[in-house]
Amino acid sequence: MANLKALLKDTVIYGVSSIVGRFLNYLLVPLYTFKISAESGGYGVVTNLYAYTALILVILTFGMETTFFRFANKEGADSRKVFSSSLFVVTALSLVFLAAIFGFITPICNTLGKIYTQHHEYVLLMASCVVLDAIQAIPFSYLRYKKRPIKFASLKLLFIFLNIGLNLLYFIVLPNIYAKNPEAVSAIYDPNVGAGYVFILNFICTSFITFFFVKEFRDIKFVFDKQLLRQMFSYSWPILVLGIAGILNQAADKIIFPLVYPDEDQAQQQLGIYGACVKIAMIMAMITQAFRYAYEPFVFGNDKDKNSKESYALAMKYFIVFTLLAFLAVIGYMDILQRIIGPGYREGLKVVPIVMAAEIMMGVTFNLSFWYKLVDKTLWGAVISISGCIVLFIVNLVFIPKFSYMACAWGGFAGYATTMLLSYFLGQKYNPVKYPLKDIALYTLFAAALFVAMTLLPKEWSPFMRIAVNTLLILLFAALIVIKDIMPALRRRRK
Repeated sequence: MANLKALLKDTVIYGVSSIVGRFLNYLLVPLYTFKISAESGGYGVVTNLYAYTALILVILTFGMETTFFRFANKEGADSRKVFSSSLFVVTALSLVFLAAIFGFITPICNTLGKIYTQHHEYVLLMASCVVLDAIQAIPFSYLRYKKRPIKFASLKLLFIFLNIGLNLLYFIVLPNIYAKNPEAVSAIYDPNVGAGYVFILNFICTSFITFFFVKEFRDIKFVFDKQLLRQMFSYSWPILVLGIAGILNQAADKIIFPLVYPDEDQAQQQLGIYGACVKIAMIMAMITQAFRYAYEPFVFGNDKDKNSKESYALAMKYFIVFTLLAFLAVIGYMDILQRIIGPGYREGLKVVPIVMAAEIMMGVTFNLSFWYKLVDKTLWGAVISISGCIVLFIVNLVFIPKFSYMACAWGGFAGYATTMLLSYFLGQKYNPVKYPLKDIALYTLFAAALFVAMTLLPKEWSPFMRIAVNTLLILLFAALIVIKDIMPALRRRRK
């Protein structure tokens, strides 16, 4: 129980940077969707490039975040040597990648599509950003290992506040000044750059954060240990494959869409609508990420505890309960949350519950994934994730031309369902954990029934009426949590 309390404490702190931080970052969604029209396809370009960035970041980090935790926690390990080895691998890969992008920028842009042939700078800026992000990933992991969540959260929030501030400046303040007095800001603002400022400002903010890792870089122990690197590579490459397949489950639809959608001119517009609506569903990604930041050190640091499996089972149950509550809250208050995005994008809101359900399954898969990490069978993780990725690719390639972005939403759902089920059954075979399946099924079925009730409310009702009824339904779910888990726990504590 003490371990679970420590996990909860760290999750809350990391949640400040992940959940609260991403929520603040949502300010950029209305900003972009109101200032960049859906018809222009500008937000589609942003969605497309960020999807590539997510994939490349996984490749460049090469599974070294998880590998660092595994090797730094081994008995007798020199954490500084593991840190420096991890950083060396990531930095070397990143520099090779950046050189390749700058050397072959023209054929790369020609392959990506018509809009990129006119804007090479979009690709160059995002490539530079992803390289800095990859290098920063290792010192961020070092902060988590050293149990320094405050600095971790502070730097994540600093990036977000700086990014939001600059975006407000360049998409609202400077355009208003330029409209009245162009000469006053012409040295720092050009309206023709448009969506390009999204990438420019991201690069500025990412570069700025790098300077705050001076202390961590000073902790580097410059020792080239071939044997250690060989062991780390042996452990990390299946995680890399797993990571690539995993991120493709999240980003492949946004990469594939403009390549297979039959109308090239409409592709970026449709992708922009999908990308904007998915942002509403990303509250699940926030919760999962916050949980992950605390859960990785927790699992690797307590895997020898005789009660560790019981803790993993309880953690799974509470994760599912909380995400289901969040799911109902988002659906219940959609009349409010839809205002996050511009009116031209709201036709795609029907993807939100599908994407949120997929994100819950992704979180469950992450919880289940530690069986192969703890027994050093990471190859199984790659097999599981690749299987889900194949399902996603098939759904997207077959159905995008006919069903547009709805195929993207259902493809993600099918892919994560595949990985979740495979991870569970294989985990029960190789490293069984007695999960409270009856309790999980009860909460899931009750949440599903409440969701159906929300969707069946009469369309002619006013938003106020729908919100009032949905609030009561959400409170019903909260009441189940209180009756089923909180009250019994309080009674046990009194005894």
